[in-house]
Amino acid sequence: MKLRYRAFLYFMATATTIWGAVQLSWGQSYPSHPVRIVIGFAAGGAPDIAARLIAHALSDRLGQQFIVENQPGAGSNIATKAVLDAPADGYTLLLVTAANAANATLYERLNFNFIRDAVPVASISHENYGMEVNPIFPAKTVPEFISYAKANPGKLNMASPGNGSGPHLAGELFKLMAGVDMVHVPYRASPPALTDLIAGQVQVMFSPLSSSIEYVKGGKLRALAVTSSIHSQALPDLPTVGDFVPGYEASGWFGLCAPKEIPNAIINKLNTEINASLADPKLRAQFASVGSAVFIGTPADFGKHIAEETDKWGKVIRAAGIRAD
Repeated sequence: MKLRYRAFLYFMATATTIWGAVQLSWGQSYPSHPVRIVIGFAAGGAPDIAARLIAHALSDRLGQQFIVENQPGAGSNIATKAVLDAPADGYTLLLVTAANAANATLYERLNFNFIRDAVPVASISHENYGMEVNPIFPAKTVPEFISYAKANPGKLNMASPGNGSGPHLAGELFKLMAGVDMVHVPYRASPPALTDLIAGQVQVMFSPLSSSIEYVKGGKLRALAVTSSIHSQALPDLPTVGDFVPGYEASGWFGLCAPKEIPNAIINKLNTEINASLADPKLRAQFASVGSAVFIGTPADFGKHIAEETDKWGKVIRAAGIRAD
């Protein structure tokens, strides 16, 4: 009996050693061919910009192409499911956004559990939103906007790139905390929503700065404030919404996840290379120029952030009575 037990222990130790060596080999040889980064939104928006910046950096560092693939639809759930069903080999990654956190509450019958089925790889950036209006809109400050909205309940249209999107939730949080009533007008993506905002068809949008900053700088839109708790490096003179609505904070964010059971060696290699890319002053400056700040951390840090955001925006969705399209 003792001999059998010792043989079993020897087998387990040998198997563990071999498995560790296999995982190490995977990490050392990865990537050996192009890697897809799948996005659940159309090209040209904030997620697309973030994905292409990090894809270019990783392509340069790792010697294989990181290809951005847009699969819009169903609030990013189509892309998410496609990645979660892909082989867990590190060659199909998902650009994760605040929508993934919101969708856990927004959709009642998802055929996946994001926190259970996705493996955090690395955070990328935090995205500031601008509270933006058409230049002819009478309010020039957040307090003036709140006063105008309260004097005209239900008469202001608030655009967003989709029901349950980060900008939509930022606007709903503002409505709840400022005590104003606005009509939400969802679009399929940021570009058409911004087009209508510039044309005066809608009155306000909590827009990702990466999508709208050039319109603000060019005078086609007026930014009243930014939504994060800190000022934007790209528009340093703008106040924060929280300066006038105490406790308000809303930020978009981006990172990468992979299907569960991806080898730890690949996760660690990707995390190391992404963090090294984000530490490069040139890439940091590129993110800053579009109103974003790089967000460096471990896979565990990113997983904790996803869980916290899922809880935060779940409360907003329930309080505002938001439903999926």
